[in-house]
Amino acid sequence: MDTEQINNEGEELFEHHNLVVDPGQEPLRIDKFLLDRLPNVTRNKIQDGIKNKFVLVNDFEIKANYKVRPGDIIRIMLPKPPRDTEVLPENIPLNIAYEDSSILVVNKPAGMVVHPAYNNWTGTLVNALTYHFQNLPTMEANEGRPGLVHRIDKDTSGLLVIAKTEKAMTSLARQFFDHSIERTYYALIWGEPKEDAGTISVNLGRDFKDRRVTTAFPDGDFGRNAITHYKVIKSLRYVSLIQCNLETGRTHQIRAHMKYLGHPLFNDATYGGDKILKGTRFSKYKAFVQNCFKMMPRQALHAKSLGFIHPETGEHVQFESDLPDDFKGVLDKWENYVQYAD
Repeated sequence: MDTEQINNEGEELFEHHNLVVDPGQEPLRIDKFLLDRLPNVTRNKIQDGIKNKFVLVNDFEIKANYKVRPGDIIRIMLPKPPRDTEVLPENIPLNIAYEDSSILVVNKPAGMVVHPAYNNWTGTLVNALTYHFQNLPTMEANEGRPGLVHRIDKDTSGLLVIAKTEKAMTSLARQFFDHSIERTYYALIWGEPKEDAGTISVNLGRDFKDRRVTTAFPDGDFGRNAITHYKVIKSLRYVSLIQCNLETGRTHQIRAHMKYLGHPLFNDATYGGDKILKGTRFSKYKAFVQNCFKMMPRQALHAKSLGFIHPETGEHVQFESDLPDDFKGVLDKWENYVQYAD
């Protein structure tokens, strides 16, 4: 299929996105479907693109009320060519937790973006990987992201597995698709959940007003199925340390699910956790919380462990990582505060 074509006005168009609708997709208006699939794009831009015939389904122009069906091939064609997907190698140090001939497990620091994208074309984990490793495989329709089979947010720290061979890429991608990879996160949340353990099974999708935010859709009328299992490790009256295990891997899944539960992550500015949500408003307490925010200027989320079937040996492997200093420091401060508080 050509990635270039000429529209009715004689204008040359270039393919920017090529999406295949999931087999289980229910009929859904194409603007709503694309709103959930395309990052950093507003609903108005999507509707304008449909109106200007930049959106093709199975190579045919469609109207705004078209409902997508399983197997539909959606192409987004724009007058400007897409940015070159070539990744520039950069000599950025990597914290390697494990490495063999087929896989690499990296402990990503908070603040590092995983792959080049809008507003972050350099300084990413992928830029570092392409410097330190040659000929990493790339998943189909994932150009510019060699070695990647999953990702974590910029300001989330912790473990990522990288595929070094095509066989490893295929095996790991299948395990992620089957939800068989064990992923454990530690999070510090505001307040204390009513239940010490539970499962959140609520659809998640991009917010209609702010595309950077993931929103819960409890009625299931929008978004995609998302499942998070959690349990409380330590209750500290004002905050709680919890463990989260993911069945699915939606954007901002833990952050959005915990906000939906009424317990945003500590200092998560995107989801309201950068305000005092529990406890007194006295000046000493407020100063204490602000000091914690300064010590950990990000959401309190760490990808602590990964478990999966090794692509070569067929054996189950498990990797663990310690809490980073900023997370551990804030946790220690809360433990001390609660111990000596009235």
